[in-house]
Amino acid sequence: MINRRFKGLTDPGLLRSVNQDNFYIDPDGRFFIVADGMGGHAGGQEASLIATQQIKTHLDSYWESESSSDQILEEAILKANQGILEDQQEHPERREMGTTAVVVLFRGEQPLRGHVGDSRLYRLRGGNLEQITEDHTWVARALKVGDIEPEQSKTHPWRHVLFQCLGRKDTNKVEIAELDVQPGDQLLLCSDGLTEEVADEAIQEIFEQGESCEEIATNLIEAAKDGGGSDNITVVIVAQD
Repeated sequence: MINRRFKGLTDPGLLRSVNQDNFYIDPDGRFFIVADGMGGHAGGQEASLIATQQIKTHLDSYWESESSSDQILEEAILKANQGILEDQQEHPERREMGTTAVVVLFRGEQPLRGHVGDSRLYRLRGGNLEQITEDHTWVARALKVGDIEPEQSKTHPWRHVLFQCLGRKDTNKVEIAELDVQPGDQLLLCSDGLTEEVADEAIQEIFEQGESCEEIATNLIEAAKDGGGSDNITVVIVAQD
C-alpha cells in the first residue's frame, strides 16, 4: 500500500499586498496543483483561482471514466484556459490576466505531470534535487539554445517573460509527461516566488534538514522571505513512502 504524505502553504511575501497564487491538494492525495496568477491584483487572483478550480473539477468528474490519464489531465488544463478566457470576456478589466499551472496526477500505474508557464516541479531522490519541468520563459529557451549564459539568466530583464501561460487564445497544447516517482522520493511544486529567492542548493538543504512535509514547507516559505520575499510564495510538498 503506497503511503503519500503532503502539505501545501502559500504566503503573500514581504512586498505584495495581494496573494495572486493559488494551490489545491486533493484530500486523498490523487492530484496536486499550483497556479501563479498575473495581470493586476484582481486579475491574477481570479486567474489562478479559476485554474485550480477548473482543473480540480475536471479531474474529479472524469476520475472514474475510461479516458486515459494524459487525456483527462490535458483536458483539465485546457478547460482552465478556456475558463479564464471566458472570464476575460465577461470582465474586460481583467483581459490581461493569466496564470501558470503545474499539476501532478496519481491515477493508475503511471503518475503524470502537466505544466504551463514557470511554476516548477522538483524531485528529491537520494539526496539529489532535480528540476523536472522546464520553464516556459524567454530566458529558459535562450539558455537552452545557447543565446545566453547561465549566470545571465539569473538577472536577465526578460527572465519573467512567458511564451506560454493560461489565459491566452494561442494556448491550445499542454506539456504532459510521465513522472518517475519511487518510494522515498519527495516532490516540490512551487511558484517562482520561491525559486527567485532561494537557490536549488538551498532548497535541497532545507529538504534534507526537514523531518516532515509541514516543516519543509514552512522553512521554504521562510527562506524565500529571508531572501527578500519580493513575490507571492507557494509550495506543495509530496512525500512518497
